[in-house]
Amino acid sequence: MTALLDALRAAVGAAQVLSAGDLTPYERDWRGRWRGKALAVVRPASTEEVQSVVRACVAHRTPLVAQGGNTGLVGGSVPDASGTQVLLSLARLDRIRDIDADNQTLTAEAGCVLQRVQQAADAAGLLFPLSLAAEGSCTIGGNLATNAGGTQVLRYGNARELCLGLEVVTASGEVWPGLCGLRKDNTGYDLRDLYIGSEGTLGVITAATLKLYPKPAAVMTALAACSSLPDCVALLALARARADAALTGFEVMNAASLALVRHHLPDVAQPLALAPWTVLVELSDSEGEAHARAGFESLLEAALERGVIADAALAESIAQANAMWHVRESIPPAQNREGQNIKHDVALPISRVAAFCDATDAALERTYPGARRIVFGHLGDGNLHYNLQAPEGADAHRFLAEHEADMNLLVHDIVAAHGGSISAEHGIGVLRRDELVRREPPVAIALMREIKRALDPFGLMNPGRVL
Repeated sequence: MTALLDALRAAVGAAQVLSAGDLTPYERDWRGRWRGKALAVVRPASTEEVQSVVRACVAHRTPLVAQGGNTGLVGGSVPDASGTQVLLSLARLDRIRDIDADNQTLTAEAGCVLQRVQQAADAAGLLFPLSLAAEGSCTIGGNLATNAGGTQVLRYGNARELCLGLEVVTASGEVWPGLCGLRKDNTGYDLRDLYIGSEGTLGVITAATLKLYPKPAAVMTALAACSSLPDCVALLALARARADAALTGFEVMNAASLALVRHHLPDVAQPLALAPWTVLVELSDSEGEAHARAGFESLLEAALERGVIADAALAESIAQANAMWHVRESIPPAQNREGQNIKHDVALPISRVAAFCDATDAALERTYPGARRIVFGHLGDGNLHYNLQAPEGADAHRFLAEHEADMNLLVHDIVAAHGGSISAEHGIGVLRRDELVRREPPVAIALMREIKRALDPFGLMNPGRVL
């Protein structure tokens, strides 16, 4: 592989080709579940350098794994253990190329951290609404490659809906210059949508043109306590009826998830007593804070009168609103401190969420008594993180090794029975690859394989992921 390494050094500079020393930050995933071995880590700083790297890998028939912030949850952004794959880090492609305030668009390179994109939009007096817990380290290229969701899908849609155009280095080493700021463009097949959500298996996203929105005049946040999941669904219906498009966030958290936060992160303030379910509601208003507060108070009063909620706390300041969101965002780190866990990122019709949870809770309790169900997520768009923790006192690593496959089968069978999907926003990667083939119709898998062969005929782009 000396010739390949020489070609990579010529493409990006010797200092940006890492093949010795500790490469753990690139080779181990965020969850600590997958650890691979890269032939080399290559750090290009431009689209042209990415193109040269891809062409070198094609010439030497060497697999390539693209990586952004390495915050994925399904093992899709780290090399395998063979030591034969080149890890393409996009961290140095981090420029904001353009902001067009009149067109309400922003063009950013793939390695831009999501939070930086948000800040650039804010500095221009506009809003980029994609928001998720890892926004301080995940990158816009990774967000698009996995079609990330986050907390405001209810109002603004997934990453796919927030992207107007892409620049992509194809699997053959060509550059598709698909950056544009058009809301309407029906010129042939939508190539953009092929690459968004493809997890780096068809090409390398190097830049994107993103939709921006006017900033709301006021944003209000509240926590509410509910006695059941059907009550949470009823509160969502009431909020939609009262607030319509002003409803931008609707998150649910079960008691077990918030109990873990209380145990492992006691400094995270929780303004409400522990309830079976806690809901975080966010409204954005175009008319100002007084109007927003009056509407929110009216909504909460109506919910109390109808018995949909038992208690509520309305944020009185930005700091209090941020603290409420911090409660929600603290669940994943608290769960990680508790030990390895089995994650399920499922999507369901909102009308079926409560029935799904009832059926799955009962089936798990019969089969794996004591297993803890850490359930939270974006009820507003039907996306639940239905995670499973070992029984208290049990060895978490052993529990996962012995039961993960069977638990996945159980949970996903019930998801299917309720018309749901096994992956709402995390992607497929390695973790759900076999499940994808099991769950999707054969014709769908065949079409996916045909697309893969057509766009990546040598099978070099992130091999073994998705398919």
